[in-house]
Amino acid sequence: MKWATFTRPDGTAGFGTLAEDVITDITAPAAAGGIGDLLALVQDYANCPVADWCRAGTRLSLADVRLEAPFPRALRNVICLGKNYKEHVNEIKSLIDMPMDKPEAPIYFSKMVNRFTGPEDSLTLPSGATSAADYEVELAVIIGKEGKDIAPQEAWSHIFGYSVGNDYSARDLQTAHRQWFHGKSLDGFCALGPVIVTCDDLAQPPALTIESFVNGERRQTGRTDALIFDIPAILADFSKGTTLYPGDVILTGTPAGVGAGFNPPRFLKPGDEVISRIEGIGELRNVMV
Repeated sequence: MKWATFTRPDGTAGFGTLAEDVITDITAPAAAGGIGDLLALVQDYANCPVADWCRAGTRLSLADVRLEAPFPRALRNVICLGKNYKEHVNEIKSLIDMPMDKPEAPIYFSKMVNRFTGPEDSLTLPSGATSAADYEVELAVIIGKEGKDIAPQEAWSHIFGYSVGNDYSARDLQTAHRQWFHGKSLDGFCALGPVIVTCDDLAQPPALTIESFVNGERRQTGRTDALIFDIPAILADFSKGTTLYPGDVILTGTPAGVGAGFNPPRFLKPGDEVISRIEGIGELRNVMV
């Protein structure tokens, strides 16, 4: 099942399911049941009569709505994985002064997200803050069940679904501060969408082509099953002593081909269009302004 948040032709917000080119808008029946948006649905999914709400929902054409980020903002900071594709390890040597060998344990950092940039949103490049904005297409894992000290074999049961993410990054800030937090946390620098695909629609682990394009030129390509630390390993490791909650978003790492990996670097500039695409989920199209 694909879940989406959207704007109707009259400018009002809604959420529901997407099948082929038809949206089933469940906003009204869900609201009657105390669920006001897709994040609230994910947080209480086990108690929601989704089938009943879908039967009572309104059918809309996909062409008549504007898809938005599934969640307007993060439940808390987005959890991110660094250096989780072998080829990407080699291309980031110039970014930070730290060992570039294959990591022996997952490398975590977080993004402070004021809002998620949606699949059709523009992204403002703050000229006073960075001149080295970069792109990183990533598979986003959406947590669906609370868990702590999760066993690897139980990891899949804690996942609601998957989305396309882009971990936009200010490389000059990363270098200046010698860590990643500020450079990853500029306003709007986390894109998500166009939908959340539930686990039952994809193989576990998802084995999907992941790629990005800048102005039509393919920059990144990889497979979502080529992670150094796979999804069960990530959930098991991160949840040691740390609780994961429904609605948490985990970005699982990016393949090679980021702008900083070119010589000279190929950073984003106003007017550039970045397409972030994952097979079976969809794509984001963000124009830099």
